[in-house]
Amino acid sequence: MKIGIIGAMDVEVETLRSRMEGAKLETVSGMQFAQGRLAGCDAVVAVAGVGKVSAAMCAQTLILRYQPDAVINTGVAGGIGPDLKVLDVVLATAVVQHDMDTSPLGDPVGYISGLGCVEMPCDAALCAALADAAARAGIAVRRGLVASGDQFIASAEQIARIRAHFDAQAAEMEGGAIGQVCTANGVPFAVLRAISDGGNEEAKMSYPQFVQRASERSVRILMEYLQA
Repeated sequence: MKIGIIGAMDVEVETLRSRMEGAKLETVSGMQFAQGRLAGCDAVVAVAGVGKVSAAMCAQTLILRYQPDAVINTGVAGGIGPDLKVLDVVLATAVVQHDMDTSPLGDPVGYISGLGCVEMPCDAALCAALADAAARAGIAVRRGLVASGDQFIASAEQIARIRAHFDAQAAEMEGGAIGQVCTANGVPFAVLRAISDGGNEEAKMSYPQFVQRASERSVRILMEYLQA
């Protein structure tokens, strides 16, 4: 089985790449892909860049060029669900794109016309395996919806706008696009995000302080999953 792992930034995947055996590096469309063995598994680790367009480009390239059996999007997110704290971990049940809006035409907010849906479900078996890995690593995860958009969420007003339409636990900038590409291609996917900030007015201070530690939480779960 070959696993594709996508992070938006180096900090989210650098530990994974450092542990990869026999890594072969390739740059495609400005994105770096590392292919090799990770915890005994065939893996491809990619740095997509920030935002939905970059994430979609990366996911489609990963699928066409490396043919992974499953794709995992890892990294950090703003915790907008009730009682979520910095360094908590959210494992998505499904993803949405909160900034996709054709509602003036009668569609629900977030509707993806090419797929005919709003929510794109993550693969149940893959998520169950990741949840088991988190338990073995001693890390509690919250299951729920992850909302993506081309915005860094940093205000109560932005949180309220998202939660007015979606019962989302976390907000980030890539998972919904990766989910759309994987769904369109029939590739199982999961989104695993550690909380780096609360998505509120303090986010711009919390994010740089905790992004490294939050990323390492996701990596611990991924390594436990791959080792199993």
